[in-house]
Amino acid sequence: MIREGATLHRGTVQDRSETTIGSRNLFMAYVHVGHDCVIGNDCILANQVTLAGHVTVGDHAILGGLAAVHQFCHFGDHAMAGGGSIITKDTPAYIMINGNPAEARGLNLVGLKRRGFSRDAISALTAAYKMVYRQGLTTEQALVEMRSRFDLPEIEHFAASIERSTRGITR
Repeated sequence: MIREGATLHRGTVQDRSETTIGSRNLFMAYVHVGHDCVIGNDCILANQVTLAGHVTVGDHAILGGLAAVHQFCHFGDHAMAGGGSIITKDTPAYIMINGNPAEARGLNLVGLKRRGFSRDAISALTAAYKMVYRQGLTTEQALVEMRSRFDLPEIEHFAASIERSTRGITR
């Protein structure tokens, strides 16, 4: 559903030449989707969210009203940004961010529970989040630690979303 005043720009010859938008998304009033963006499925972009060009938004992502995403950023699956967030770095899967500049605030626990993630997966993701954000480990050390402790697809997805970052992750 695309509400009033939303602007969606097509791709450019400097990139893939297309903007791609998945299924079952909600773009509230005055959302702006820049050129060459890729938006997954089941996303919510609240009023006046602004995506610069070349932004990638994963499945089940939620961006609060007035959030702005810098060009070439990746916003992960099941991630959530609070209203008014200024996002200049990549946001890993499952993370909740907020602020200017945006900072990680925790896991998107409510979203994970609502989408039926198991208790084991949520518990493992909580531990993995702490490894990356709270234990003072380097990103590389945290990735090694989480993969050695957990053998779950959700952990691998979280780790891969961090490794895929080209702009650095929101800390």
